Amino acid sequence: MSDETMRQIAFYGKGGIGKSTTSQNTIAALAEQGERIMIVGCDPKADSTRLMLHSKAQTTILHLAAERGAVEDLELEEVLLTGYRDVKCVESGGPEPGVGCAGRGIITAINFLEENGAYEDLDFVSYDVLGDVVCGGFAMPIREGKAQEIYIVTSGEMMAMYAANNIARGILKYAHSGGVRLGGLICNSRKVDKEVELIETLAQRLNTKMIHFVPRDNIVQHAELRRMTVNEYAPDSAQAAEYATLAKKIKENKNLTIPTPITMDELEDLLVEFGILGGEEEYQKAIAQDQSKVAV
Repeated sequence: MSDETMRQIAFYGKGGIGKSTTSQNTIAALAEQGERIMIVGCDPKADSTRLMLHSKAQTTILHLAAERGAVEDLELEEVLLTGYRDVKCVESGGPEPGVGCAGRGIITAINFLEENGAYEDLDFVSYDVLGDVVCGGFAMPIREGKAQEIYIVTSGEMMAMYAANNIARGILKYAHSGGVRLGGLICNSRKVDKEVELIETLAQRLNTKMIHFVPRDNIVQHAELRRMTVNEYAPDSAQAAEYATLAKKIKENKNLTIPTPITMDELEDLLVEFGILGGEEEYQKAIAQDQSKVAV
């Protein structure tokens, strides 16, 4: 694949949804399928490359730049490490809690990587981005037209779906100026009732599709304990096959859309419809029960 056809994808999702785990396992599977890839971690936790490097959190560009005094004083080899299946790994990092904007690290990192030739000879660049808050900094890969395809990692839980809808809003805001598109929802299962149907319905409302349903399996935790992807730890497992299927679907995905976010009321109605939230009737009944207990 030439530089002209290099695909820049991004995984967004709320904190704790399993975004970094899902993205690294998917990238490992893509690498096994012969793709040349670089991961750019855009999460302040700096855990986007841990499983690829068999290490604790990678030293970040922003941390090293702070030590040296300026990002210009860094060498590419200091921050660009090679991991499983020759995947290139970089972490942008973020400032100290309560100081500055975490998005600054993303902007600094991407500019540094571009200026130092890190984007050459690649088939995919994958951005792993925090998605609870789609502020200017975290939206930077979208806003600047870096990431062209966004995959939202979600589940059938309310806050994960709320974050997915917010991320869709961010994509819509920059879709016409930057050309960014939504590639689909990845459901990282939490074993919620009717989860497949719920996420398929949400995807339909957002003008996209559920590109894959990743079942919950303890083998993921067993692999993480060893700082490995499932693909490396248990290549013949059913879960490794799930990530390989997801990787293939992303590779072949041509259905990139401009999302149609829904209102908070519409999201709540959807959750009521699927029994995740109680409706007005259930609410009034629960209040009445509480009041009758107090009266007794």
